[in-house]
This record gives sequence, structure tokens and C-alpha cells, in this order.
Amino acid sequence: MELLDWIVLSLYFIMLLAIGLWAYFKVKDSADFYTAGGKLPWWLSGISHHVSGYSGAVFVAYAGIAYTHGFTIYVWWAFTVGLAVMVAAFYIAPRWARLRIVSGIQSPTEYLLVRYNLPTQQVIAWVGTIIKIFDTGGKLAAIAVLLNVFSGASITFGVLLVGFVSLLYITVGGLWADVWNDFGQFIIQILAGLTMFVVILIKLDDGIAGILTLWDRLPKENSEFFHDPYTVWFALVMLIINFFSYSGGTWNLATRFISTSSGKVAKKAAVLSSILYFIWPLILFYPMFAAPVFFENLADPTLSYGKMVMEFLPAGLVGLILASLFANTLSMTASDSNTVSSVISRDILPVLFPRLKNLSASKSLGLARITTLCFTILTIITALNSGHFGGVFGLMITWFAALLGPIAIPMILGLLPAFKKSNGTSAFISIACGLLTFAVLKVFPVGTLALEIGGPTLVSFLVFTIYGFMSRADTPEEVEQLLLSLSKSEK
Repeated sequence: MELLDWIVLSLYFIMLLAIGLWAYFKVKDSADFYTAGGKLPWWLSGISHHVSGYSGAVFVAYAGIAYTHGFTIYVWWAFTVGLAVMVAAFYIAPRWARLRIVSGIQSPTEYLLVRYNLPTQQVIAWVGTIIKIFDTGGKLAAIAVLLNVFSGASITFGVLLVGFVSLLYITVGGLWADVWNDFGQFIIQILAGLTMFVVILIKLDDGIAGILTLWDRLPKENSEFFHDPYTVWFALVMLIINFFSYSGGTWNLATRFISTSSGKVAKKAAVLSSILYFIWPLILFYPMFAAPVFFENLADPTLSYGKMVMEFLPAGLVGLILASLFANTLSMTASDSNTVSSVISRDILPVLFPRLKNLSASKSLGLARITTLCFTILTIITALNSGHFGGVFGLMITWFAALLGPIAIPMILGLLPAFKKSNGTSAFISIACGLLTFAVLKVFPVGTLALEIGGPTLVSFLVFTIYGFMSRADTPEEVEQLLLSLSKSEK
């Protein structure tokens, strides 16, 4: 990286801090800090939901898969996410917004106390918080790998730099800082992504036809929708996991819907996010698909995207790309920190320390900032030790995807009247069975990636559903009323 690249990157950091400072004066209490006071417009919520699904891992772990396996990465990741979010737009997203309006929630797990019971809420809150430490740590480690490729800086330095910047602006500005950073990084990502797309087309020297002729230069398997181990079964598993994740099982994505003013607004936000997932990754992944043409037999395919940037882009544009990658990662890590902090301060700490239930608005805001700070520090520590968990891919896919389902299923299905018979007991048992399945598959590997990733989710779903339908217990009146209020259509 040259001086101009560092200047571009520095300007991005200055923009972040300016957004954080602006948001600081906009945040008056914990409701502003965690849910933007329920005032997010649909376009900002939709863009934020979309870009919050990206991180540096896309340009490291997923770039490596695009290099070795080709188009299948779009099929089992971007396409399944787009489809999952479109379904969520009609059935799940509006319910999150109505939940805030009806119950005044500030965290995604807050409603579980009424929907199930205190033990179930606490299990989901605790397990989910621990899982997000691994997930967010993986994202920090991913951007550190890219910074190492671009500048030669150590992985440790990269983790500390990204972690510190994220910690600073999200602790100060809360969700408002987060969503406006998302919007800023969306613009940067488009500029950077289109730049790389055009440059690679020029390098291929086939003009616009290079979009199609590229595949003639690659192994035949790279153009196929499914490429072992990423089979059709794996794609179906990821579709199910992505539905539970992107509809709100991943807490920071639920917050994008919770923070809108109505169910209609949340629905429009989800539709926008879905459309972006169908279209934008086709452009974003194109340089990654083309990498084997320029760099054959890379020892570490996860470095392919970084090598292409360094090889083909002039000074200044390298900084723009790196700023885009930083923005992607900071978008996810900051939103994770903000949302998990809401779960800790709203649902965990008041149970451990009852006196925290009656804090004033100013003290609640102070607690929100302290918990955000502590969570971010834990993710930095995890990122520094990512090698112990199978690297970036291990943290992002093997651990997070496999563990997400068991806690997301009671959260998402608990919003739907069809599952009203599934009570706290069924939720608790389904989570336990899912986590046990994860442990068994770790000890006794099955050799099938689809089963390894999807096994815990499938088991949890079956237990939660079957136990609920077999239950003869009456649904409590408060649960009936809650589900009825979430199902009401808006004029």
C-alpha cells in the first residue's frame, strides 16, 4: 500500500468517527441507542439489513470457495439468503416491528419472557451471546487477514485496529451510528465492487462478453450450481439456516426490523434487502470467480481477492477497496456489538442484579455503553485466537451456522400462531437436543458437510415442532394475546 491508499483509508475512519459523534448527540436513552427510537425509514433499514450480512469473511473464506469451487458460492449463499429474506418479508419481518410497538422491546430476546418463560429466555440469551462472540471474532480475524495481504501488517495489529475503531464509534453512537455507517459503506462497496468488476473485464480482454466467456477458461465444475461438498442438500440446509438467521435469529438483523415504525415499513425493508442479495453478489463475486485465470494453483485460495486487488489496481483504488472491506466488517461487528449489548443489559444483567431493572434513562444508556464495550473486547480476544477454532471459515460456518439454528428456531417460530402450542418446555428441550447434536457431530464426524452444518438445526426443528403439536397444555392467555396482536394486518 502506498501513501495515497493510507490517506483514503484514513478518510474512511474519519467519516466513521464523524458519524459516531453525530449519533452521540442524537441518542438520548437506551431506546435510541438500541432501536433508533423506532424511526428507521424502510430504505435505510433495508440497506442496513443487507450490508449487515456481509463482512471481510466474504472476501477471505468465501473468496477461497469461489476460487476453488466457482459459481456454487453464489447459489448456496447469496441466492439462498435472498430467497430466505423474501419469505421473511411476508411472514416474519412485520411481526418484529409490531412486537416493539406492542411490547416496547429493545432487544430481540426480550419478548421470550412472555412467549415462553424466564429459564428459556435466559438459555437463549446466554447461548446466543456466546455464539456471537465466536461469529464476530471470525469477522474481525477475516479483515485482519486482508489487511495483512494489502499492507503486510500483522494479524494481531489488524484485529486490534478494526476492533478499536468498531468499539469507539458504536459505543458512542449506538444503532444510529451503525445504520448510517451501513449506508456509507454501501456506497463505498458499490464503487469498489464496480471498479473491480470493470478492471477484471478489461484484463480478460473479451469486453462485456467476458461475463460469459470467463467460464470457458475455468474448470468445467466451476460453472456448475453444485460442486461437491457444496451439494444440493448443502444448499437446502443453508436455505433453512439462512431463513432462521436473516429473519431475525441473527439478532442484529432482527434489530433492523424492530427499529422500523410499522410492520409495513419492515416488510418493505426486507424486500429491498432480498432484491439486493439476488443482484449485487453476482457483480461482487465476479472477480473472485476469475481469480484462477490470473493466479493458478494458489497455496492459500483465501488470499486470492487480496492478491487481485494488489496486482491490478493503482494507488488510491487499493485504499478504496480496503476501506470497503473495513466497512463491510465494521458494519457487522458494530451491529453485533450493539444488539448483543441490548440482550445483555436488558435480559441477562437485570436477572442477575434485580436493582438494574429500575435504572433511570441516563443510567440505562451508561449501562448500554459499558456492555457494548465489554462485548467488543471479548470478540477481539476471540479473533486473536481464531486459529484454535478452525480459522475464519471454522468460526463463520462450522461453529456459527451449526449453533445458530437451535436458538433461532424458538425465537422465529415463536412469533407464529401455528406454533403456539410449542411452549417453554419444547423450546428448552429443542435447544438442548440441537446443542447435543452439535457436540456429537464434533466428536463423531459424519463426513458430510450438509449434515454436519444442518444436523443441529434439523434436530431442534423436529423436537420443537413435534413436542408442540403433541402437547395438550393450554396456551396461556398472555401468549394468545401477544400472537394475536402480532398477526393483525395494518391498514
